[in-house]
Amino acid sequence: MVRYLEDFAAILGLRVRYDTAIVHVTLEKEPRAWNGHYFVLSDQNRQSYKCSCLLVATGTWVPNVVNFPGSEYVEGYETVSTNPEDFAGQAVLILGRGNSAFETAENILGVTNFIHMVSRSRVRLSWATHYVGDLRAINNGLLDTYQLKSLDGLLEGDLEDLAIVKDKKGKLHITLRFYLENRNTSAGIDGITLPQDELDNFATRAPYDRVIRCLGWKFDFSIYNRSLRMMPGRGNKSKYPQIKPNYESRGTRGLFVLGTASHSVDFRKSAGGFIHGFRYTTRAVHRLLENRHHGVPWPSAVYPITQLTNSIIRRVNEASGLYQMFSVLADIILLRENATAFEYLEEYPVRILAELETQTGRKAPAGLFVVVMEYGRNFSGDDKDVFYYNRAVGEAQHAWQSNFLHPVIYYYKRLPTEREMRLHPPDWPLPRPDAIHHIVEDFLTDWTAPNAHILPLRRFLENCLSTDLRNFFAESCFLFALTRQKLPPFCQQGYARMQGLSGNERLRRHAVEAGLLEDYTVMDFSGDKLPDSRQGSEDQLLRDHVIPLRPLHHFVNAKDEF
Repeated sequence: MVRYLEDFAAILGLRVRYDTAIVHVTLEKEPRAWNGHYFVLSDQNRQSYKCSCLLVATGTWVPNVVNFPGSEYVEGYETVSTNPEDFAGQAVLILGRGNSAFETAENILGVTNFIHMVSRSRVRLSWATHYVGDLRAINNGLLDTYQLKSLDGLLEGDLEDLAIVKDKKGKLHITLRFYLENRNTSAGIDGITLPQDELDNFATRAPYDRVIRCLGWKFDFSIYNRSLRMMPGRGNKSKYPQIKPNYESRGTRGLFVLGTASHSVDFRKSAGGFIHGFRYTTRAVHRLLENRHHGVPWPSAVYPITQLTNSIIRRVNEASGLYQMFSVLADIILLRENATAFEYLEEYPVRILAELETQTGRKAPAGLFVVVMEYGRNFSGDDKDVFYYNRAVGEAQHAWQSNFLHPVIYYYKRLPTEREMRLHPPDWPLPRPDAIHHIVEDFLTDWTAPNAHILPLRRFLENCLSTDLRNFFAESCFLFALTRQKLPPFCQQGYARMQGLSGNERLRRHAVEAGLLEDYTVMDFSGDKLPDSRQGSEDQLLRDHVIPLRPLHHFVNAKDEF
């Protein structure tokens, strides 16, 4: 990872100042600055830096520490040895229950006497919650040794109620805080009551050689002056700074938080706290700032309405940002007047959909589609059985019951308001739309099946737009021009403008054999086809041969579609 970043900086010639620690950040009022103030940063050498827009990507690196009697004997995850030989034959207690705790246990599992793990919450498995911050299978070897061999163990309890006492041999004994209250600890461990003195099968009665703290990390708020109003989040988001859905600080305009520290936007919902997620949210912030400060609209492409189905199918099969940042980033399709064309915006933060016109510089005058990836509403959870027998959906008519990650298309006749965004239904990423379509989940995550995926999507789009999105051969368009008051969009934008694929005999013959076209080969009165060697003038052909007549309804049918 370090080598990758070094190469990236070298190839692009980035101006990076290494070995520099910012120790203080404050504000300096300045009306001429972009946001009415400058950010003034000071490093460890008292050198100052000034900027109008500050992007904070420092991660969460301050370790969470629980203070209790004897906590001075605890080693931190950030300093503990990673050499398994240092733990050979030892009894180890790990405080914590996340990936860092299980990663540490996995590293020393084969050499220790036993490992115990204590945390206030139960283990949460990522395959059940579909949250990559929960325990991954690659680290869960301790669960096998706990459940199958009873060598190791997991316990639940409040860490602040614990206490650690060290005996003369250097062994660490676990007791409870209230046993130490009003006791004379100067006499050593012999003068302290341990839980096993009253309960001889107390779970942690065996002494430990080491206690390791693996309680995660939090954002460093200490370097920010009060003028920036950089406040921690609430509840289980307190380790992250408070930011808006556009990743801007709630306290100070122009201060953006990126990377792991921005995870409060999608905490326990998506992958924004991890590199495979925040690389896409970081690009989104770049595009927002390009529009705000430089007048560069959000990148987009304009296509004729006949390409709508193809555009959506291509994106849901190829887009990595939608897939990794499910329910957070979405593709936005802005419809032009009379639904003759559309403008496609990729990977826009859905929680600021109401601000789309100001944040992107694009207009939504005639409605829009929003394309997101979602799991089933009731599929994920701490205690969910995600391996139950009928967990998968295969029929298109039951697509709304899909459990696994699948595309969902929302249709709005107008942009949702900020109030509607705030009041959206629980577990929904967006307000209730005017219409919604689920593309049925696919075992291969390959949404290209003509009947199961593409046809239902096309019909949904046609119902929303009240138009025909099928493609037609020139013969069908010519017939429609004679029999209809309004041509389908494909004929309007292609055939009527003399555009489309050039026909040839091989293509025509293939269409006839596939049943897509009638065989209009010139025939004589006996029904025999005209010989290939055509002799005589065109006038002679018209006099001697006729084209069999067909009723109009014979031509206008589903065979015109491909």
